[in-house]
Amino acid sequence: MNRRQFFRTCAAGLGGSSIAMLGFSPQPVLAQVRGFKLARTTETRSTCPYCSVSCGVIMYTLGDNAKNNKPSIIHVEGDPDHPVNRGTLCPKGAGLLDMIHSPNRLKYPEVREAKSKEWRRISWDEAYTRIAKHMKEDRDKNFITKNDKGVTVNRWNTTAMLASSAASNESGYLTVKSARGMGMTAFDTQARI
Repeated sequence: MNRRQFFRTCAAGLGGSSIAMLGFSPQPVLAQVRGFKLARTTETRSTCPYCSVSCGVIMYTLGDNAKNNKPSIIHVEGDPDHPVNRGTLCPKGAGLLDMIHSPNRLKYPEVREAKSKEWRRISWDEAYTRIAKHMKEDRDKNFITKNDKGVTVNRWNTTAMLASSAASNESGYLTVKSARGMGMTAFDTQARI
């Protein structure tokens, strides 16, 4: 053993014994079981909102509705039991957590009045009331009961309906029935993209 090897061996022994004297022992640290980050979360199944494929996702929420505790989604992953995607997600779907926590995400209805440059936040009740009022005014003004030949057609050609393809069959059926029942002829769905 030369002089250099002697100093290296002494330094390693001194360093190792100093760390052990401070209470660090690698065996208990390496043997410690790490807590699973999703162990105390609530699992909720949902549908990805981005495209018409309607992939299934599982969202994990940490926290309950106790006082001074706001639940927060901490993890989103593909649903392995979903028949469409079987647990896989595209890059947009994999980035759902970023969209959920984005400060620019719109969470409430807003309206911009005519000749105004500012958007104003309104309640959901006011938004539904405004939509219904505008639809009724347009339908009353533009509803066609008979065509040129005198045949009853009951058409409303000035308003269209765009339906979501991420909805279930039942809600899609009800959407089409309600739109057709009002006389809408222009109807499309996101599934065509």
